[in-house]
Amino acid sequence: MSTPPTTSTSTSPPAKRQKPSNGERTGHRSAYRSDLTRQGLPQKKHYRQRAHANPFSDHQLVYPPCPADMDWSKHFSSPISTSTTTPEEKRVEVADIGCGFGGLIISLPKVLPGVRMLGMEIRTQVTEYVDERIRALRRLAGGEAYADVGVIRANAMKFLPNFFERSQLQKVFLCFPDPHFKARKHKARIVSPTLASEYAYVLAPAGVLYTITDVEDLHHWMAKHFDEHPLFERLIGEEVDGDVCIAVMRTDTEEGKKVERNGGRKFVACWRRREDPEWVE
Repeated sequence: MSTPPTTSTSTSPPAKRQKPSNGERTGHRSAYRSDLTRQGLPQKKHYRQRAHANPFSDHQLVYPPCPADMDWSKHFSSPISTSTTTPEEKRVEVADIGCGFGGLIISLPKVLPGVRMLGMEIRTQVTEYVDERIRALRRLAGGEAYADVGVIRANAMKFLPNFFERSQLQKVFLCFPDPHFKARKHKARIVSPTLASEYAYVLAPAGVLYTITDVEDLHHWMAKHFDEHPLFERLIGEEVDGDVCIAVMRTDTEEGKKVERNGGRKFVACWRRREDPEWVE
């Protein structure tokens, strides 16, 4: 007597979304981003883009001829309640250069309330995600904390002085920048002698520049350039350990979380902007 075949009760996983056979895009990401009726925070999967962009390419960026011509009203929503200050006079004081998906500028208001801060990102879809994220957080309970948080698509390597005046910023963050491992790509790194001078230009005296990376070679590269620059003084000891911004930088960026999950190391270094030397005739 033959045994009847057994039937399996296990279910196969749902089929993944397949691209059309003709190679065209499905358009579901564009449809999601253009949907004005959706609620809640944006989903990162609809804003995926390459991890890095070539800073020397022509990205068709829009930038002001000078900082005075920049219209910040569409990037921030906070009014100024004092009688002597208008909304236009409240300036950006913190810049996160290469902000990625915005983990740092979303978390910094917890430790820097009322400080106007800007994320700068060169990738189009990533910038769009961060902007949508900020606007969604403003609509939620407690959203007033994000009125002074904004993001802009920009190439800081080329146009940083177009956005910020001399000595305008109190803090500049360089979090997990592209390491550009190949020697011929080192010219594209976010730190160089010329760029160090530009950071010194936009930072106010006693302002702080923060760096963090999981690539030890890049850490030493950045440290060498800032240590050798006459307008930067490296912070050590309690000045670093007691800085609340460093704790946020270590734990709240997307790259920082990924390094933590993978058991990697994080290399942190900070520098204070020195006072300008006196002019000698």
